[in-house]
Amino acid sequence: MSDKISKTSEYWDDRYMLRPTTKDLARVAGVSRATVDRVLNGRDGVKQKTVDKVNAAIRELGFTRNIQAANLAKSKRYRFIFALPRSGDAFLQEIIRHIHDGEDAFAQEQIWCEVRQIDENDPHSIASFLGSLEPDNVTGVAIMAPESPQVRDAIFRLQERGVAALPFVSDQATMDTDWVGIDNKAAGATAAALLGRFCGNTRGSIVVIAESMQSRDSLDRRLGFDAELNERFPNLKALPSLETYGDEERAEAIITNMVSNNPEIVGIYVMSSEARVPLTIIQGLPEVNGTVRIAHERTPFTEAALLAGRLDCVITQNAGHLVRSAVRKLKAISDQSITHSQQDRIRVEILMRTNL
Repeated sequence: MSDKISKTSEYWDDRYMLRPTTKDLARVAGVSRATVDRVLNGRDGVKQKTVDKVNAAIRELGFTRNIQAANLAKSKRYRFIFALPRSGDAFLQEIIRHIHDGEDAFAQEQIWCEVRQIDENDPHSIASFLGSLEPDNVTGVAIMAPESPQVRDAIFRLQERGVAALPFVSDQATMDTDWVGIDNKAAGATAAALLGRFCGNTRGSIVVIAESMQSRDSLDRRLGFDAELNERFPNLKALPSLETYGDEERAEAIITNMVSNNPEIVGIYVMSSEARVPLTIIQGLPEVNGTVRIAHERTPFTEAALLAGRLDCVITQNAGHLVRSAVRKLKAISDQSITHSQQDRIRVEILMRTNL
């Protein structure tokens, strides 16, 4: 047994002690270490023939750059901005809380994060804000905003200026770029499957409530919801989406009107990430007592609603995981490295009173 342990130790020692260095690259490529450094950092002044020699040496030796050591040597700092909506409720506060809670851990990697709130209903002002950011004072931006041509183009221009940028929670689907969030079509389909099972063979209508159907996450959730409901539960009919636009008076008016004009409501799906206002209004409407109710995102309000029996199920994404994943991805973009795809995959989670 001791011989086996000794051989294993030698194997790991060989792997890590013999890791190729920039000195090895310089020797194999036949250039100076200063030239290797220029190639690795993408600086000008190196002939293409020399660059090719260094890259060939990298492939031959299996060289992997130690980004953290390089950043430490250069005293590289990262300033990341989370551009979040001005209007928002408990879920938004959960995201902000996790940003602040991670400050100490982020600071150990020379990362500083701050929150800047934007008017999510004004794409021109969002584009103007993004246009004011330059790489000499901002390293990266995570942007939570409805999809629009103005925001999409502003993100492209930001990336062209050398600022790492990615959509956050709400995807900009027309962009061929990375983002942080759950698969919202799958989340909507999950809501439909749960509603269908909870309702059983009962025939009736489902009220669907969103903050804005201009938001990509709501649009994708509705697409997934309709596809699953229509295929598997013909006894249920999804009503047109109600858009509250974050306005409490509007929300009360349109929800009350929908309930009064549809006497066969058997289920309610709050599709937006902020469930407090719609569920509070619904709680005051005796016509929908006993209906199945499903909402999104774990917050103190939805936890309390689950425990009190006012909500049957919550489909959620971990707010802390969202923040940490955004930071890792922004850093990787800035460092021109990659992240672990499984580590940064945001899962669709189902919460009930029994597993809080």
